[in-house]
Amino acid sequence: MRRRDFIAAVGNAAIAWPRAARAQQPGERMRRVGVLEETAEDDKDRNSQFAKFREGLASFGWVEGCTVHIEHRFAADPGRYQPLARELVALQPEVILAVSTPVTAALQRETNAIPIVFLGVSDPIGSGFATNLARPGSNLTGIMLYEVGIAGKWLAMLKEIAPRLTRVALVAGPKTTAYNYFVRNAETAGPSLGIEIVPTPVADAADIERGIEAFSRVPNGGLLLPPDGTTIVHRDLVIALAARYNLPAVYAQRFFVTAGGLMFYGTELSEAFQQAASLVDRILRGANPVQTPTRYQTALNLKTAKALGLTVPRLLVAADEVIE
Repeated sequence: MRRRDFIAAVGNAAIAWPRAARAQQPGERMRRVGVLEETAEDDKDRNSQFAKFREGLASFGWVEGCTVHIEHRFAADPGRYQPLARELVALQPEVILAVSTPVTAALQRETNAIPIVFLGVSDPIGSGFATNLARPGSNLTGIMLYEVGIAGKWLAMLKEIAPRLTRVALVAGPKTTAYNYFVRNAETAGPSLGIEIVPTPVADAADIERGIEAFSRVPNGGLLLPPDGTTIVHRDLVIALAARYNLPAVYAQRFFVTAGGLMFYGTELSEAFQQAASLVDRILRGANPVQTPTRYQTALNLKTAKALGLTVPRLLVAADEVIE
């Protein structure tokens, strides 16, 4: 099976359920869905991805303003996660979409009754959101975006494009991602590739600048950016610093590469938002599965590779998307 095809098969029964459209019946009240995201309200890339959620809902007959009302909240500042989670729960929506591990945790602390569909969670069992993937056993269900070995894949890509690489800074915010989960997995995979992992926790732009600048003082380094609200908000800065200090970097979101970052490997979040729409529809009818990704993708920015003086291996030239 090709690299770009999805491997895992957990939750296939849920994925195979029929996509029955649902229209509002005469006299039926409008349904209410809550959404809490870890990004800024004016984030164009995320808004484009979220549009797929709306489209997905509409395919089931849930048309915003007609059959469903969406209460949408944005929390680019981690300090806003809990207050906004409390605010959403107080509105008593019938289901809440939670985007990211910390956002899901904040909502979990506020309710054990309202169904929560999580998205962007890397380790639902380790995070306490599910007892197992087939039957979560609580009011939480959702979509996994990353297999356990994803950190090893990210590191292998860096080593492939920069063979002399020996050190990788894992840059993310401990309060805005499953930070320890990714650090552990990277540290497990690193030795076999001859790579030392340098955990680089960040909370804001100043931390990002200080952390990457300090890391760059030792040669043969690279950057690993797992999914994280802090670096998403400051992605232009991250990309600029990688270029300034000549650091090859691999990202967990495709929009980093379209903005000038070097490489992406992961699941396209737009597709995950569409899956989330399916779960929101199904959970209102009593379903509670955890879905897994349907496809992994790779993107490479050749212009950035050339600027870094990197020779692109044949395997990476065959990426799903090559940006020139």
